[in-house]
Amino acid sequence: MRRSGWTRPNSAGAQLVILTVKLHDGFCLWPSAYTNFSVASSSWRGGKGDVVAEFVSAARERGLHVGFYLSPWDLHESCYGDTLLYNEFYRELLTGYGPISEVWLDGAKSPTAVNMSYDFELWFDTIHPRCKHLFRRWPRHPMGWERVWRGRTTMLGDGEQIFHYDRQEQWPSAGTDWLPLECDISIRPGWFWHMNEAPKSLEQLLDVFYKSSARNCLLLLNVPPNSSGLIDESDFQTLEQFSSAIDSIFSVNLAANPLSVTASSVCSSSFGPKQILEERMETFWAPRQGESTGWIELDLGKVSKFNALEIREPVNMGQRVMEYLIEAWDSKLGWSNSSTIGYRKVDRLECAARLIRLLIDACQGDPLICFFGLYFDMYNLRHLYSI
Repeated sequence: MRRSGWTRPNSAGAQLVILTVKLHDGFCLWPSAYTNFSVASSSWRGGKGDVVAEFVSAARERGLHVGFYLSPWDLHESCYGDTLLYNEFYRELLTGYGPISEVWLDGAKSPTAVNMSYDFELWFDTIHPRCKHLFRRWPRHPMGWERVWRGRTTMLGDGEQIFHYDRQEQWPSAGTDWLPLECDISIRPGWFWHMNEAPKSLEQLLDVFYKSSARNCLLLLNVPPNSSGLIDESDFQTLEQFSSAIDSIFSVNLAANPLSVTASSVCSSSFGPKQILEERMETFWAPRQGESTGWIELDLGKVSKFNALEIREPVNMGQRVMEYLIEAWDSKLGWSNSSTIGYRKVDRLECAARLIRLLIDACQGDPLICFFGLYFDMYNLRHLYSI
């Protein structure tokens, strides 16, 4: 997909683009050797075209990572039901376009194909050497969880989850891997482009951001091509506005140069509370060893007004915090009582204060905090609230 006149390589702020290369209907956007239900049977490019190849080339030219959604179910292909043949057909695409960053597949399966079995081990053996991420289940709408779900990588039967998620409220100590969810939502009311529909407003998209990317999730924003096969101009303008707004919101960290930063305790001078001022995972505050609670307090030097508060854990050392409280003093009291920080947690709360304290009430192991930021979001003044 492309936009006419698209001269800036990544002006929408995207990092990864995913193409649906075969949905349940079975039509292949690449010239498959296994079926005639593909672009090779169309008049496009005289039957010599390859949408996937052009997509991959265009993305890589612009420095974007490439991903594919490839449906296991196939309503058209006659070999569906033949386990050996169909499994080879399915993995054909995965071997022809070089390294890719993500593969999406779900457990969709025909209820009548009783003999059809998906050879996940074969598929994964094909995917893993070429791919950084594999997702097979996802939330259809960003729900804005208070807690990131922890996951166990498991191999279950056909149509079952591969990543099995358990909410912390149910199993507080479950999970050995930090597995962020992906939230997929469309820029429009539905998944496809319609002339009589308009993209979501900037206000709506920012609300989506705060309930997905700002809560440890990866946001995948569906942008459907129009009837000309291009990204609609209105959609692209909305993407640019969305990207620009996020950049603007997080461009000035009001906590970057506080008068002082103190903590309940420190493990050593190398892990003091000032480490949270650097936006790096390698530097972090750590309390005395064995302490599962603690606090960090910032004196901003003057009363500052903010409505977005960001906290990060160095998740390469595990997701640890289970309950925390934000306390603020001076002028107007603001507070946030929440759980799960993870890679990135942004709380929205209306506050004007000089002293800000992060109080960690419960943690699995010693709490580690690698970043703390305060921001003023001028786009969401009508929707300030505490969570």
